[in-house]
Amino acid sequence: MANDSGIREAKLTQYLVEALGKEKELEVALAAHIEMTTRSPHKKRLKDHLKETKSHSKQLERRIKKVSSDGVATIAKVASQANRLLAQAKGPLHAVRGNSETEKMLKNAKTEYFSEHEEIATYTAIEVLADQLGDKETAKMARDIRRDEERMAKFLEKEIPILTRQMVKEDIPASERKPATANRKSSARKTTAKSSAKKTAKSAAKKTNKATAKAKSRTKSTAKKAAGKK
Repeated sequence: MANDSGIREAKLTQYLVEALGKEKELEVALAAHIEMTTRSPHKKRLKDHLKETKSHSKQLERRIKKVSSDGVATIAKVASQANRLLAQAKGPLHAVRGNSETEKMLKNAKTEYFSEHEEIATYTAIEVLADQLGDKETAKMARDIRRDEERMAKFLEKEIPILTRQMVKEDIPASERKPATANRKSSARKTTAKSSAKKTAKSAAKKTNKATAKAKSRTKSTAKKAAGKK
């Protein structure tokens, strides 16, 4: 039984440590991306998510201490690895991405989007593992953190097209881009088509309602005549 307990502890600790290492890595990357970001909504969201990421790290550290008999030493090892990341100056490496500021933000957003989905997968696995092992606290923590990552991923999913369109305006000459008038005409045609479809649907509905009302009226009239003859 003691050996079985040791296997359970080791597996839970393994997955929690992997998640903690990723959170520490993201703290470094997010801090670098914030410095490079000039678009206000994006910058604010990155700052908010950096706070969330630091909170995730603390939650994971608390769980590792409870789950692992050697939790303190394990956390110290992860912290040491995180310090090495800082020493490697990952931020400056990200700073050379792209030609324009917007393209750098776009490439960072793509990296962030990838990282969020990696974390979603990580916390999904931790939740299921903990649930299977009867560790309700770890399962709940993983579920709550995963929801934070899902919200961030949704934000980035909307942000990437915005940054891409802006990058096109900044980096590609107008003569090589799709004419804006064509886009407007296309949008106008779509709007007109939708409006026509709605009007047609309303008109058909009115006709159907009128026909139904007439049919009901004829039915009532027939019923009255039949009753009168009786």
